[in-house]
Amino acid sequence: MNGRERMALAMRHQEPDRVPVMCQLALGHYFLNTALPPHAIWFTSEGFAQALVTLQRRYRFDGILINLPGRPVNILQDVLAIEETVSGQRLTWRNGDVTLIPWDDNPQHFPADPARPQRANLATLDPDHLDCLDDLPGYVWNIYHVPRLADKAQPGPLRAVPDYFLRTIDLVRAEVGDAVSIHGEVFSPFTHLLELLGYEEALMALLTDRAKVHALLDRLSEASVTWAVAQARHGVDAVLISSAFAGGSFISPAMYREFVLPYERRVTEAVKATGVPVYTHTCGKIGDRLELLAETGTLGIDTLDPPPLGDVELAEAKRRIGDRLFIKGNMNSVALLAYKTKEEVIAEATRCLRVGQPGGGYILSTACSVAPRVEPWKLELLVPVAEEWGNQGSGNQEIRESGNQGIGE
Repeated sequence: MNGRERMALAMRHQEPDRVPVMCQLALGHYFLNTALPPHAIWFTSEGFAQALVTLQRRYRFDGILINLPGRPVNILQDVLAIEETVSGQRLTWRNGDVTLIPWDDNPQHFPADPARPQRANLATLDPDHLDCLDDLPGYVWNIYHVPRLADKAQPGPLRAVPDYFLRTIDLVRAEVGDAVSIHGEVFSPFTHLLELLGYEEALMALLTDRAKVHALLDRLSEASVTWAVAQARHGVDAVLISSAFAGGSFISPAMYREFVLPYERRVTEAVKATGVPVYTHTCGKIGDRLELLAETGTLGIDTLDPPPLGDVELAEAKRRIGDRLFIKGNMNSVALLAYKTKEEVIAEATRCLRVGQPGGGYILSTACSVAPRVEPWKLELLVPVAEEWGNQGSGNQEIRESGNQGIGE
Protein backbone atom coordinates (compact mmCIF):
# COMPACT_ATOMS: atom_id res chain seq x y z
CA MET A 1 0.00 0.00 0.00
CA ASN A 2 1.44 3.40 -0.90
CA GLY A 3 1.12 6.68 0.94
CA ARG A 4 -1.68 8.04 -1.18
CA GLU A 5 -3.80 4.94 -0.62
CA ARG A 6 -2.95 4.93 3.08
CA MET A 7 -3.99 8.55 3.56
CA ALA A 8 -7.21 8.11 1.58
CA LEU A 9 -8.30 5.22 3.79
CA ALA A 10 -7.46 7.07 7.02
CA MET A 11 -9.44 10.13 5.91
CA ARG A 12 -12.43 7.83 5.26
CA HIS A 13 -12.13 6.17 8.69
CA GLN A 14 -11.10 2.92 7.09
CA GLU A 15 -8.11 0.78 8.04
CA PRO A 16 -4.87 1.08 6.04
CA ASP A 17 -1.96 -1.31 6.52
CA ARG A 18 -0.56 1.11 9.11
CA VAL A 19 -1.25 4.58 10.47
CA PRO A 20 -0.09 7.12 7.86
CA VAL A 21 2.49 9.75 8.78
CA MET A 22 2.38 13.32 7.49
CA CYS A 23 3.72 16.42 9.22
CA GLN A 24 3.41 20.03 8.13
CA LEU A 25 6.83 21.68 8.04
CA ALA A 26 7.49 25.33 8.82
CA LEU A 27 8.97 27.22 5.88
CA GLY A 28 12.11 27.78 7.92
CA HIS A 29 12.55 24.03 8.16
CA TYR A 30 12.79 23.86 4.37
CA PHE A 31 15.24 26.76 4.34
CA LEU A 32 17.54 25.04 6.86
CA ASN A 33 17.33 21.47 5.63
CA THR A 34 17.48 21.58 1.84
CA ALA A 35 20.30 22.72 -0.41
CA LEU A 36 18.09 25.35 -2.07
CA PRO A 37 18.51 29.04 -1.23
CA PRO A 38 15.55 30.45 0.71
CA HIS A 39 14.57 32.90 -2.03
CA ALA A 40 14.25 30.04 -4.54
CA ILE A 41 11.96 28.14 -2.17
CA TRP A 42 9.81 31.16 -1.39
CA PHE A 43 9.61 32.86 -4.77
CA THR A 44 9.63 30.04 -7.33
CA SER A 45 7.23 27.18 -7.95
CA GLU A 46 10.14 24.98 -8.98
CA GLY A 47 12.11 25.67 -5.81
CA PHE A 48 9.23 25.07 -3.45
CA ALA A 49 8.19 21.89 -5.25
CA GLN A 50 11.75 20.58 -5.03
CA ALA A 51 11.93 21.39 -1.32
CA LEU A 52 8.60 19.67 -0.65
CA VAL A 53 9.57 16.49 -2.46
CA THR A 54 13.11 16.41 -1.03
CA LEU A 55 11.94 16.37 2.58
CA GLN A 56 8.97 14.11 1.89
CA ARG A 57 11.41 11.54 0.56
CA ARG A 58 13.84 12.05 3.40
CA TYR A 59 11.16 11.59 6.07
CA ARG A 60 9.13 9.08 4.02
CA PHE A 61 5.91 10.97 4.73
CA ASP A 62 2.72 9.61 3.20
CA GLY A 63 1.54 13.06 2.19
CA ILE A 64 2.75 16.50 1.14
CA LEU A 65 1.03 19.77 2.07
CA ILE A 66 1.47 22.45 -0.59
CA ASN A 67 0.78 25.48 1.58
CA LEU A 68 1.87 28.17 -0.87
CA PRO A 69 0.41 28.84 -4.32
CA GLY A 70 2.60 28.78 -7.37
CA ARG A 71 4.55 31.93 -8.17
CA PRO A 72 4.59 34.12 -11.27
CA VAL A 73 7.04 32.80 -13.83
CA ASN A 74 10.40 34.61 -13.79
CA ILE A 75 9.42 36.83 -10.88
CA LEU A 76 13.05 36.86 -9.73
CA GLN A 77 13.96 38.80 -12.87
CA ASP A 78 12.59 41.80 -10.99
CA VAL A 79 15.24 41.44 -8.29
CA LEU A 80 18.14 43.87 -8.56
CA ALA A 81 20.30 42.36 -5.82
CA ILE A 82 20.44 39.44 -3.39
CA GLU A 83 22.64 39.90 -0.33
CA GLU A 84 23.58 37.26 2.22
CA THR A 85 23.40 38.80 5.68
CA VAL A 86 23.59 37.50 9.22
CA SER A 87 19.81 37.92 9.49
CA GLY A 88 19.04 36.21 6.20
CA GLN A 89 18.81 36.87 2.48
CA ARG A 90 18.01 40.46 1.55
CA LEU A 91 16.34 40.96 -1.84
CA THR A 92 16.09 44.42 -3.39
CA TRP A 93 13.44 44.75 -6.10
CA ARG A 94 13.32 47.05 -9.11
CA ASN A 95 10.50 49.06 -7.59
CA GLY A 96 12.60 49.72 -4.47
CA ASP A 97 10.85 47.23 -2.20
CA VAL A 98 13.00 45.03 0.03
CA THR A 99 12.30 41.46 1.17
CA LEU A 100 14.25 39.97 4.07
CA ILE A 101 14.07 36.19 4.24
CA PRO A 102 15.41 35.00 7.61
CA TRP A 103 17.36 31.77 7.48
CA ASP A 104 14.76 30.08 9.63
CA ASP A 105 11.52 32.05 9.31
CA ASN A 106 8.95 33.48 6.91
CA PRO A 107 9.94 36.49 4.80
CA GLN A 108 9.36 40.07 5.83
CA HIS A 109 8.53 42.65 3.17
CA PHE A 110 9.32 46.36 3.33
CA PRO A 111 7.80 48.63 0.65
CA ALA A 112 9.89 51.40 -0.83
CA ASP A 113 7.15 53.83 0.14
CA PRO A 114 6.51 53.28 3.85
CA ALA A 115 3.19 55.10 3.47
CA ARG A 116 1.89 52.47 1.06
CA PRO A 117 -0.94 50.71 2.90
CA GLN A 118 -0.24 47.17 3.98
CA ARG A 119 -3.66 46.68 5.54
CA ALA A 120 -7.16 47.81 4.72
CA ASN A 121 -8.61 50.66 6.77
CA LEU A 122 -11.76 49.44 8.48
CA ALA A 123 -13.06 52.97 9.00
CA THR A 124 -13.04 53.79 5.29
CA LEU A 125 -14.42 50.48 4.01
CA ASP A 126 -17.96 50.67 2.70
CA PRO A 127 -19.68 47.32 3.38
CA ASP A 128 -21.99 47.91 0.41
CA HIS A 129 -19.10 48.51 -2.02
CA LEU A 130 -16.38 46.01 -1.19
CA ASP A 131 -15.09 45.80 -4.74
CA CYS A 132 -12.64 48.42 -3.51
CA LEU A 133 -10.72 45.52 -1.94
CA ASP A 134 -9.82 44.30 -5.42
CA ASP A 135 -7.65 47.38 -5.91
CA LEU A 136 -5.99 47.27 -2.51
CA PRO A 137 -2.22 47.62 -2.97
CA GLY A 138 0.00 45.71 -0.64
CA TYR A 139 -1.62 42.64 0.79
CA VAL A 140 -1.93 39.79 -1.70
CA TRP A 141 -4.49 37.11 -1.04
CA ASN A 142 -4.53 33.37 -0.80
CA ILE A 143 -1.52 32.52 1.31
CA TYR A 144 0.89 34.57 -0.73
CA HIS A 145 2.04 36.37 2.42
CA VAL A 146 3.92 39.11 0.60
CA PRO A 147 2.81 42.41 -0.90
CA ARG A 148 2.52 42.87 -4.63
CA LEU A 149 5.89 42.85 -6.38
CA ALA A 150 6.28 44.79 -9.64
CA ASP A 151 2.56 44.36 -10.34
CA LYS A 152 3.03 40.64 -11.02
CA ALA A 153 1.04 39.23 -8.14
CA GLN A 154 -2.72 39.42 -8.00
CA PRO A 155 -4.02 42.08 -5.57
CA GLY A 156 -7.22 41.86 -3.65
CA PRO A 157 -9.43 38.86 -2.83
CA LEU A 158 -9.48 36.36 -5.68
CA ARG A 159 -12.36 35.99 -8.06
CA ALA A 160 -10.35 33.98 -10.58
CA VAL A 161 -7.20 31.92 -10.03
CA PRO A 162 -4.14 32.72 -12.16
CA ASP A 163 -2.72 29.69 -13.96
CA TYR A 164 0.61 30.00 -12.17
CA PHE A 165 -1.07 29.46 -8.79
CA LEU A 166 -1.52 25.80 -9.75
CA ARG A 167 1.98 25.18 -11.08
CA THR A 168 3.45 23.82 -7.82
CA ILE A 169 0.75 21.15 -7.72
CA ASP A 170 1.72 20.04 -11.22
CA LEU A 171 5.43 19.96 -10.40
CA VAL A 172 4.96 17.93 -7.24
CA ARG A 173 2.61 15.46 -8.92
CA ALA A 174 5.11 14.99 -11.74
CA GLU A 175 7.73 13.97 -9.16
CA VAL A 176 5.72 11.70 -6.87
CA GLY A 177 3.06 10.39 -9.24
CA ASP A 178 0.27 8.51 -7.53
CA ALA A 179 2.44 7.27 -4.66
CA VAL A 180 2.01 10.24 -2.28
CA SER A 181 -1.10 12.10 -1.10
CA ILE A 182 -0.95 15.74 -2.22
CA HIS A 183 -2.88 18.31 -0.21
CA GLY A 184 -3.60 21.95 -1.02
CA GLU A 185 -4.25 24.70 1.50
CA VAL A 186 -6.49 27.76 1.66
CA PHE A 187 -6.88 30.44 4.31
CA SER A 188 -10.25 30.47 6.05
CA PRO A 189 -12.34 33.63 5.63
CA PHE A 190 -11.63 34.51 9.28
CA THR A 191 -7.88 34.23 8.74
CA HIS A 192 -8.20 36.47 5.69
CA LEU A 193 -10.05 39.01 7.83
CA LEU A 194 -7.19 39.16 10.32
CA GLU A 195 -4.60 39.44 7.57
CA LEU A 196 -6.62 42.15 5.81
CA LEU A 197 -7.16 44.43 8.78
CA GLY A 198 -4.33 43.43 11.10
CA TYR A 199 -4.89 41.22 14.11
CA GLU A 200 -5.67 43.84 16.74
CA GLU A 201 -7.92 45.88 14.44
CA ALA A 202 -9.80 42.78 13.28
CA LEU A 203 -10.37 41.42 16.77
CA MET A 204 -11.62 44.80 18.00
CA ALA A 205 -13.95 45.00 15.00
CA LEU A 206 -15.70 41.81 16.17
CA LEU A 207 -16.95 43.91 19.06
CA THR A 208 -17.29 47.38 17.55
CA ASP A 209 -18.49 46.85 13.97
CA ARG A 210 -20.06 43.43 13.60
CA ALA A 211 -22.12 44.34 10.54
CA LYS A 212 -19.07 45.46 8.59
CA VAL A 213 -17.17 42.34 9.71
CA HIS A 214 -19.93 40.10 8.36
CA ALA A 215 -19.92 41.97 5.07
CA LEU A 216 -16.16 41.48 4.81
CA LEU A 217 -16.38 37.80 5.72
CA ASP A 218 -19.05 37.31 3.09
CA ARG A 219 -16.75 38.77 0.41
CA LEU A 220 -13.67 36.95 1.73
CA SER A 221 -15.54 33.64 1.64
CA GLU A 222 -15.71 34.06 -2.14
CA ALA A 223 -11.91 34.20 -2.27
CA SER A 224 -11.48 31.16 -0.03
CA VAL A 225 -13.96 29.13 -2.07
CA THR A 226 -12.39 30.20 -5.36
CA TRP A 227 -8.90 29.03 -4.40
CA ALA A 228 -10.05 25.91 -2.55
CA VAL A 229 -12.23 24.68 -5.43
CA ALA A 230 -9.54 25.46 -7.99
CA GLN A 231 -7.11 23.18 -6.16
CA ALA A 232 -9.71 20.46 -5.70
CA ARG A 233 -10.54 20.48 -9.40
CA HIS A 234 -6.86 20.48 -10.28
CA GLY A 235 -6.33 17.09 -8.68
CA VAL A 236 -5.18 17.50 -5.09
CA ASP A 237 -6.15 14.62 -2.82
CA ALA A 238 -7.44 16.88 -0.03
CA VAL A 239 -7.80 20.57 0.82
CA LEU A 240 -6.74 21.93 4.20
CA ILE A 241 -8.49 25.04 5.55
CA SER A 242 -5.96 27.02 7.57
CA SER A 243 -7.99 28.48 10.42
CA ALA A 244 -5.16 29.15 12.82
CA PHE A 245 -6.73 32.04 14.71
CA ALA A 246 -10.09 30.47 15.55
CA GLY A 247 -8.96 28.93 18.85
CA GLY A 248 -9.70 29.91 22.43
CA SER A 249 -6.69 32.18 22.74
CA PHE A 250 -8.28 34.55 20.22
CA ILE A 251 -12.07 34.25 20.27
CA SER A 252 -14.82 32.76 22.40
CA PRO A 253 -17.08 29.87 21.36
CA ALA A 254 -19.89 32.37 20.76
CA MET A 255 -17.67 34.39 18.44
CA TYR A 256 -16.60 31.18 16.71
CA ARG A 257 -20.23 30.33 16.03
CA GLU A 258 -20.95 33.81 14.68
CA PHE A 259 -17.81 34.73 12.75
CA VAL A 260 -16.15 31.43 11.81
CA LEU A 261 -18.62 28.57 11.53
CA PRO A 262 -21.00 29.82 8.80
CA TYR A 263 -18.20 31.04 6.54
CA GLU A 264 -16.02 27.96 6.88
CA ARG A 265 -19.11 25.89 6.15
CA ARG A 266 -19.30 27.60 2.75
CA VAL A 267 -15.76 26.48 2.02
CA THR A 268 -16.26 22.89 3.20
CA GLU A 269 -19.48 22.52 1.22
CA ALA A 270 -17.86 23.86 -1.94
CA VAL A 271 -14.88 21.50 -1.65
CA LYS A 272 -16.98 18.46 -0.79
CA ALA A 273 -19.15 19.16 -3.83
CA THR A 274 -16.06 18.41 -5.95
CA GLY A 275 -15.67 15.00 -4.27
CA VAL A 276 -12.40 15.96 -2.56
CA PRO A 277 -11.91 15.62 1.23
CA VAL A 278 -11.55 18.82 3.26
CA TYR A 279 -10.13 19.23 6.75
CA THR A 280 -9.28 22.09 9.11
CA HIS A 281 -6.13 23.33 10.84
CA THR A 282 -6.86 25.22 14.07
CA CYS A 283 -4.13 25.93 16.61
CA GLY A 284 -4.14 26.27 20.38
CA LYS A 285 -6.99 25.73 22.80
CA ILE A 286 -9.98 24.24 21.04
CA GLY A 287 -11.35 21.95 23.75
CA ASP A 288 -14.45 24.12 24.12
CA ARG A 289 -15.21 24.11 20.38
CA LEU A 290 -14.56 20.65 18.99
CA GLU A 291 -18.23 20.09 18.29
CA LEU A 292 -18.54 23.57 16.76
CA LEU A 293 -15.66 22.75 14.48
CA ALA A 294 -17.48 19.60 13.40
CA GLU A 295 -20.54 21.74 12.58
CA THR A 296 -18.57 23.52 9.84
CA GLY A 297 -18.88 20.33 7.81
CA THR A 298 -15.16 19.64 7.82
CA LEU A 299 -14.13 16.00 7.58
CA GLY A 300 -11.05 16.19 9.78
CA ILE A 301 -9.06 18.22 12.25
CA ASP A 302 -5.36 19.00 12.01
CA THR A 303 -3.08 19.92 14.93
CA LEU A 304 -5.02 19.16 18.14
CA ASP A 305 -2.36 20.79 20.31
CA PRO A 306 -1.86 18.99 23.63
CA PRO A 307 -1.19 20.94 26.83
CA PRO A 308 0.34 23.40 27.50
CA LEU A 309 -0.28 25.14 24.15
CA GLY A 310 -3.57 23.33 23.64
CA ASP A 311 -6.09 21.83 26.03
CA VAL A 312 -7.39 18.60 24.48
CA GLU A 313 -5.99 15.13 24.95
CA LEU A 314 -6.20 12.79 21.99
CA ALA A 315 -8.37 10.26 23.82
CA GLU A 316 -10.93 12.95 24.66
CA ALA A 317 -11.02 14.17 21.07
CA LYS A 318 -11.51 10.62 19.79
CA ARG A 319 -14.38 10.18 22.21
CA ARG A 320 -16.11 13.45 21.34
CA ILE A 321 -15.64 13.81 17.59
CA GLY A 322 -13.70 10.73 16.45
CA ASP A 323 -16.77 9.12 14.91
CA ARG A 324 -17.34 12.19 12.71
CA LEU A 325 -13.88 13.62 12.00
CA PHE A 326 -10.53 12.06 11.27
CA ILE A 327 -7.72 13.39 13.44
CA LYS A 328 -4.25 14.40 12.32
CA GLY A 329 -1.76 15.48 14.96
CA ASN A 330 -1.38 15.73 18.75
CA MET A 331 2.36 15.03 18.92
CA ASN A 332 3.77 17.76 21.15
CA SER A 333 5.53 20.15 18.77
CA VAL A 334 7.25 22.15 21.51
CA ALA A 335 8.53 19.05 23.26
CA LEU A 336 9.77 17.65 19.95
CA LEU A 337 12.02 20.67 19.59
CA ALA A 338 13.47 20.08 23.06
CA TYR A 339 13.92 16.30 22.95
CA LYS A 340 17.53 15.11 23.08
CA THR A 341 17.15 11.36 22.60
CA LYS A 342 15.45 9.07 20.14
CA GLU A 343 13.71 7.32 23.02
CA GLU A 344 11.84 10.54 23.84
CA VAL A 345 10.67 10.95 20.26
CA ILE A 346 9.61 7.32 20.03
CA ALA A 347 7.70 7.53 23.30
CA GLU A 348 5.76 10.58 22.09
CA ALA A 349 4.92 8.93 18.77
CA THR A 350 3.81 5.67 20.39
CA ARG A 351 1.64 7.62 22.84
CA CYS A 352 -0.30 9.03 19.92
CA LEU A 353 -0.45 5.72 18.07
CA ARG A 354 -1.70 3.89 21.13
CA VAL A 355 -4.65 6.26 21.48
CA GLY A 356 -5.24 7.36 17.92
CA GLN A 357 -5.07 4.19 15.85
CA PRO A 358 -7.92 2.04 17.30
CA GLY A 359 -10.92 2.30 15.00
CA GLY A 360 -9.00 4.13 12.26
CA GLY A 361 -9.33 7.77 11.32
CA TYR A 362 -5.93 8.81 12.67
CA ILE A 363 -2.84 10.29 10.95
CA LEU A 364 0.37 10.53 12.95
CA SER A 365 1.65 14.09 12.91
CA THR A 366 3.01 16.84 15.05
CA ALA A 367 0.26 18.97 16.52
CA CYS A 368 1.33 22.07 14.64
CA SER A 369 4.05 22.81 12.12
CA VAL A 370 7.44 21.25 12.71
CA ALA A 371 9.61 24.09 13.98
CA PRO A 372 12.49 25.21 11.77
CA ARG A 373 15.20 23.93 14.09
CA VAL A 374 13.76 20.51 14.87
CA GLU A 375 16.60 18.16 13.91
CA PRO A 376 15.78 15.96 10.90
CA TRP A 377 16.78 12.73 12.71
CA LYS A 378 13.72 13.13 14.92
CA LEU A 379 11.35 13.14 11.95
CA GLU A 380 13.19 10.23 10.37
CA LEU A 381 12.05 8.10 13.33
CA LEU A 382 8.32 8.55 12.78
CA VAL A 383 7.65 6.22 9.85
CA PRO A 384 9.70 3.37 11.41
CA VAL A 385 7.63 3.77 14.59
CA ALA A 386 4.41 3.66 12.58
CA GLU A 387 5.63 0.64 10.66
CA GLU A 388 6.42 -1.17 13.90
CA TRP A 389 3.42 -0.15 15.99
CA GLY A 390 0.98 1.63 13.70
CA ASN A 391 -0.77 -1.30 12.04
CA GLN A 392 -4.48 -1.47 12.71
CA GLY A 393 -4.58 -5.13 13.71
CA SER A 394 -2.63 -7.15 16.26
CA GLY A 395 -0.20 -4.29 16.88
CA ASN A 396 -2.78 -2.54 19.09
CA GLN A 397 -2.26 -4.96 21.94
CA GLU A 398 1.49 -4.99 21.47
CA ILE A 399 1.76 -1.24 21.66
CA ARG A 400 -0.21 -1.16 24.88
CA GLU A 401 2.07 -3.72 26.44
CA SER A 402 5.41 -2.79 24.95
CA GLY A 403 5.40 1.00 24.71
CA ASN A 404 8.54 2.09 22.93
CA GLN A 405 10.67 -0.98 23.55
CA GLY A 406 12.69 -2.17 20.58
CA ILE A 407 12.25 0.82 18.26
CA GLY A 408 15.40 2.48 17.10
CA GLU A 409 17.73 0.24 19.02
